[in-house]
Amino acid sequence: MKKDLVTLQKEFVNLRNGAFIHFNSATQQFCDSDVHDWDYGITDKNDKNRHVFDPQTWNPNQLNCAQWAKVAKDGQAKFAALTAKHHEGFTLWATKTTEHSIHNGTFKVDVVKEYLHAFREAGILAGLYFSILDLHHGITETSCTKEDVQFIKAQIKELLTNYGEIPFLIIDGWNAPWGGPRFSDLPFSEIDSFVKKIQPNCLVMNIGSGEDIQSTDIVFYENAAGEEAEDDFVGPGASCNIYTKTWFWKEGYQTETLKPAAWAVEKVEECNAKNISFLMNISPNKYGTVDDNLAQRFHEFGELYKECAPLEELPEGWLYR
Repeated sequence: MKKDLVTLQKEFVNLRNGAFIHFNSATQQFCDSDVHDWDYGITDKNDKNRHVFDPQTWNPNQLNCAQWAKVAKDGQAKFAALTAKHHEGFTLWATKTTEHSIHNGTFKVDVVKEYLHAFREAGILAGLYFSILDLHHGITETSCTKEDVQFIKAQIKELLTNYGEIPFLIIDGWNAPWGGPRFSDLPFSEIDSFVKKIQPNCLVMNIGSGEDIQSTDIVFYENAAGEEAEDDFVGPGASCNIYTKTWFWKEGYQTETLKPAAWAVEKVEECNAKNISFLMNISPNKYGTVDDNLAQRFHEFGELYKECAPLEELPEGWLYR
């Protein structure tokens, strides 16, 4: 049954606490780098400074999405998102649109399929993250052709037709300060209407929207990059942060001292008070599992979060400001 947008926004805000799974080419490509998490600032696929990813190096041969789900569940997550495609352009699903995907990986398992199954089994509302900025295919703020737009839509269509209900799609690298096609090349309304024709109840969250509710269904704050909601913000919002220093896994993270669980609880409570649902990052390692120290931190957070006073659900007449 089709729901109206305000109902969908309210349901998302009422979830309050979730997990963000950053797992993609950068997990293996930059795992030994203290500098890179992705090729920030690159606008040309032929730039000599771009780090080209070889799909054959993709080999998370211990992939365990059920373990990811347990970690998220221990952290009391009610929803989650997986980076189905990040800015580099590598797809974690069985796409027909490009060979730059798991098709040519040493490990060919459809990670999107495994993730959705595991999180649904755990009772966690499972959505997806998708980057429009695509350095491998040359889709950037300086180049986004009509053919590129059709390519983007074809990939989104696969995600929304091959895996059942997708409650929300977090879109990044789109009219954002850090890159991606501008709205002049690909308007928000075009993608939003395209998504909702396929799945009417799928929220479209544009990470690069700022506080412009006209270019996103949910206002998104990358809290780890210092983005904070104004004091008078009352939703609907989403915010995300990390226990580590970067979104994707690094080899040193196995023994690193992570930010404390109490810090994360404060972050979640601050956001929830403004009707912002919070996503804490899980960064699986290059083998496809979550390191013990990060899993332990999610467990510690979950125990503390259970002691927090529950917030009342938003009333029927609630509207964003």
